[in-house]
Amino acid sequence: MLSRLFAPKVTVSAHCDLPCGVYDPAQARIEAESVKAVQEKMAGNDDPHFQTRATVIKEQRAELAKHHVSVLWSDYFKPPHFEKYPELHQLVNDTLKALSAAKASKDPATGQKALDYIAQIDKIFWETKKA
Repeated sequence: MLSRLFAPKVTVSAHCDLPCGVYDPAQARIEAESVKAVQEKMAGNDDPHFQTRATVIKEQRAELAKHHVSVLWSDYFKPPHFEKYPELHQLVNDTLKALSAAKASKDPATGQKALDYIAQIDKIFWETKKA
C-alpha cells in the first residue's frame, strides 16, 4: 500500500543530469587561470611560507579545473558530440594531463598549456550548444 502511495506518478527523462544550461567550460577556465596566476606569483616570491600556501592553492585550483573538465566529458558530452568531434576524447585526456602537469609545476607555461586546451573544449562546447 505504502509503495503505491509513494510511487512516482510521472516518469521523466532528460539527456543530461539537470536542465541544459548548467554546464559551462568557463568554470574550468577560471580555475585554470587561477593556477597560472599563482604560478606567476610564485616566480616572484621566495618566501617559503608563501610558496607553501601558493602550492596548496595551485593544487586545489588545478583539481577543481580537472573536475569541471571531467564533468563536461562524463555528463554533458554525449555520443552525437563524440561522433561529430572525434578528437574530443583525446582533447579531454590531453587537457586533464596538462592540468596535472600544471598542478605539479611552478612554470606558468604549464598553466597556459592547460588554458589552451580548455579553450579548444570551450569552442566545441559552444558549437554543440548551437546545434
